[in-house]
Amino acid sequence: MSGYVIAIDQGTTSSRCVVFDGDMKIVGVGQKEFTQHFPRSGWVEHDADEIWSSVVEIFRTAIAAANIEAIDVAAIGITNQRETVVVWDRKTGKPIYHAIVWQDRRSADLCAALKQAGHEPLVNERTGLLPDPYFSATKVAWILDHVEGAREKAQHGHLLMGTIDTWLIWKLTGGAVHATDATNASRTMLYDIHKGAWDDELLDLFQVPRALLPEVKNSADQFGTVEASLFGGAVPILGVAGDQQAATVGQACFEPGMMKSTYGTGCFAMLNTGDAPVTSSNRLLTTIAYQLDGKPTYALEGSIFIAGAAVQWLRDGLGVIETAEQTQSLAEAADPHQDIYLVPAFVGLGAPHWDPHARGAVFGITRSTGPAELARAALECVGYQTRDLIEAMKGDWQGAADATILRVDGGMTASNWAMQFLADILGAPVDRPQVLETTALGAAYLAGLQIGFYPEPEDFAKAWALERRFDPMMEQELRNAKYDGWIDAVRRTLS
Repeated sequence: MSGYVIAIDQGTTSSRCVVFDGDMKIVGVGQKEFTQHFPRSGWVEHDADEIWSSVVEIFRTAIAAANIEAIDVAAIGITNQRETVVVWDRKTGKPIYHAIVWQDRRSADLCAALKQAGHEPLVNERTGLLPDPYFSATKVAWILDHVEGAREKAQHGHLLMGTIDTWLIWKLTGGAVHATDATNASRTMLYDIHKGAWDDELLDLFQVPRALLPEVKNSADQFGTVEASLFGGAVPILGVAGDQQAATVGQACFEPGMMKSTYGTGCFAMLNTGDAPVTSSNRLLTTIAYQLDGKPTYALEGSIFIAGAAVQWLRDGLGVIETAEQTQSLAEAADPHQDIYLVPAFVGLGAPHWDPHARGAVFGITRSTGPAELARAALECVGYQTRDLIEAMKGDWQGAADATILRVDGGMTASNWAMQFLADILGAPVDRPQVLETTALGAAYLAGLQIGFYPEPEDFAKAWALERRFDPMMEQELRNAKYDGWIDAVRRTLS
């Protein structure tokens, strides 16, 4: 079809804008990094206005790269870093505090108090989540309690809140639309994923006034129209999904039992469980994978906070590498007789441990340990953490045992060494698709689906194309021994 769909992919460290044509091929890209703020240990913040400025800039860059104009764009899809939350003034449109990022741990004590008071079963039953600083509710509560006058303004309806998708929709539409989609709502710890509605009991528990909350829509839906003055044309916003859910759609994981894992700053494995939510007994999350025509499709999800960020730490923190690409050659050159384990609990541990107080550690260091061994450990820890998640999934749902192939995407998948180790430690094939921009593709597909610009899910799934399959090559005895070493290292790290 003629025309284009633009995906705004607003991530943790950069904003990207990707232009897709009618055949879902990329014809233009814009990208811009933005500032990470670390005001205290364990605190992570973003300037929401800077995020907005970056999105405006990259949108213009992308359409220029594609040699098109806004009038040529049929629809916009938005995908975003999940759980990161903004609170802003309804009248002025200005944030009252920095956006608090999903990695932020400042509300760990509040979450611990909620657990101690016995509220974890309620939270888990309604939302599929566990009380953890990762999610949005306690971040909002912190802002309302620590910004002077914020709680009173919120109670009088003068403030609005939202995850980054909501913030961008509100800005793009000139304040005309305050909305989110079901996938992002399901990550706030305020949304009943069974009833499909904000939950009054949870709002009371977290002391978040209902007046702050956005309207919840389908993942493919009408989210308003971009102000024509921004880009030279009024373009409809028709698709929204949190980044991991968008990647699930982009990987065409539409059938129960299909699984994908995305390797970016963190790592997120998502297993489609169909129209029935599966309650985890292994501290995984039950979440909404996507929602179409009012019908949610559910998933089990395992969230790893640090994946690619471990490589960034080697580069920016230790200075042992200059580029992320160096880790491949270093890993290949590492001493195979040194068993070095990096447990990257820089901001606590996510699934299946959920220990916000754990901190990173390296085990097995000797006098001969150097950059090569540390690089290998940084890549291997991603494989080990993924196996943790898949073992938990198999314990929760029979369908997980039948999911014998893992579809992968994200920046780290460019490393053949890392993907081969992943297949080796899992003892299962790992499939890397031809289109690695699966998060952006998923957002674009949802937007295009809404207007019939792109095909129905079953036909979209047929277009998924394999770039390379990594088959396991490691002996079972070695695989088990290495994983046992990892389990021991994690045990020593837990708080």
